[in-house]
Amino acid sequence: RMTEVGVNVDVNWFEPFLSSFSSQTGFNGDDGSYVILTWVGDGTGVILVLSTISSPLDSYLTGGSSRLYRSTDYGKSFHDISHRINHTFIKEEFGVSVGPGHSVILTADTAVVDNPGGIIFTSTDAGATFKFIQLPFHLAQPITYHFFNPDYLVALSIDGGLWLSLDFGAKWTKVHDGVNPFPYLFHLIFFYVQLVYAFTLLFLVEAEERGDLVLKRTKDLGKTFTVIHEDIFSFGYIGAFLFFSVMEDPIPTLSNTFFGTMYTSDDRGILFSKSLERHLFAGHRKSDFTNITSLRGVYLTNKLDVDGRIRSVISFNRGGTWRQLKKPENVNCADNAGRCNLHIHGEHSRNNNIVPMLALSEPTAIGLVIAHGTVGDSLSSSQHPDVFVSSDGGYNWRGTLRGPHHYSILDSGGLIVAVEAHHEGQVKTIKFSTDEGRCWKSYNFTEQPFFFAGLASEPGTKAMNVSVWGFRPEEDGQPMWVAVTIDFQSLITRKCKKKDYEEWLAHSTDKGDSERNGCVLGMKETYRRLKKQSVCRNGRNFVVTKNQSPCACTREDYLWYATFFIIS
Repeated sequence: RMTEVGVNVDVNWFEPFLSSFSSQTGFNGDDGSYVILTWVGDGTGVILVLSTISSPLDSYLTGGSSRLYRSTDYGKSFHDISHRINHTFIKEEFGVSVGPGHSVILTADTAVVDNPGGIIFTSTDAGATFKFIQLPFHLAQPITYHFFNPDYLVALSIDGGLWLSLDFGAKWTKVHDGVNPFPYLFHLIFFYVQLVYAFTLLFLVEAEERGDLVLKRTKDLGKTFTVIHEDIFSFGYIGAFLFFSVMEDPIPTLSNTFFGTMYTSDDRGILFSKSLERHLFAGHRKSDFTNITSLRGVYLTNKLDVDGRIRSVISFNRGGTWRQLKKPENVNCADNAGRCNLHIHGEHSRNNNIVPMLALSEPTAIGLVIAHGTVGDSLSSSQHPDVFVSSDGGYNWRGTLRGPHHYSILDSGGLIVAVEAHHEGQVKTIKFSTDEGRCWKSYNFTEQPFFFAGLASEPGTKAMNVSVWGFRPEEDGQPMWVAVTIDFQSLITRKCKKKDYEEWLAHSTDKGDSERNGCVLGMKETYRRLKKQSVCRNGRNFVVTKNQSPCACTREDYLWYATFFIIS
């Protein structure tokens, strides 16, 4: 159990500040309605709220429709803009998709009309205007945006066709058939090659003879294709680095549990090495693999050991070597625990409704990682999951909140917010921390609690505004949906100065000045980051700065690279 949590509910001097800068809006809902809230753009102040229903056919027959609302003042006021999409039914599942810049795509539910293809509405101005587009196919999953160019889109049709658009959805071209329909199994990736970015599309197709899956890529917009590997179970990407897993036999005693061998690539996606055996998978071909984006070269995942137990492992050198996580400094282990380590809940746990969120990290919040986990010999599904935080990219951890929570990183890591996850209860409190989870304060953001539906903030993690939304049952039986937006900038008004920051050597494992300390894959990196005791605002202009210096590679580095093989 944790010996210290640090949640302070008695000190409420901050409530008048937050109350003055909190906005609450109600949205009348029909029976069976569901509300989706999303922020659009960084610094725009735009929030879109979609009120829709799971089964549109009944409402269609009675004249109902989806409702779309838009705020341009950080949630202080909302305007009904349903007419801009012709009062069309929008899907509850992947109905709203926000891309880079100010781009938005709404996917219509065409179950109520006889259409040869799907319908989308696209916007390039954060929802101020929308363009109607009739698709030549029906979508099987959300449209995928290009990382940097929102005009480039890729989509998967329900019949396995892979479609590409280079003009933000106006025109579409089919580039491949037989693409696997499992969710989120194709991506747009930029590989850094000779100082230029090359467009690369990765996807899975079903082999004609064997029925297994083949990972392919194209670098010329679908004109030619290259097979990367066969017998693939799952794959993903980390910036320019690709990983994939080859499936072994499923475990009949565990529900939706598989394991396989994971391979990782170099920064060109050409050379691959065996990285981890007995890598754990969940249902829908998703793995527990997590890239810790707050520190270079750190990967976190789970493996299914030969004794049938799930254990977490972490790599600090891009999958070259793996180790178990350290026991958190403020958590005591049971007396009968054979081994005592921290184990992190991944996609397998979320798929089984054990935790509401996966591990969270952000590139602007250097070293910060937030995750659900348990402490002991292995990952426990019966033990209550708690929230743990690392400030050094996963080397050391501490327990911070008891029980499952929804959490978000604001102000480039200068602020963390969390809302307790209740399966049946209602919420009215948000917790926040300005020292990376060492101490928490609680703020009641509403007098009337409601059933929690979501927690969202502006993209980019530089903002200090966060929205909480959910619904209250009304006396007439209809739900009243509520969205509350809280501006923490009203509380943390002082802008950070030079004295509030410190120089921090990443991957440093000792306090000495040894030549090898902090050296990972031939490079040392020193970051300028906020001191834990500094209560100030990084602001939107905050930029992560670091100094890099080369260092000598070790035998371990050379052994890892020597195991690569070439994929032509």
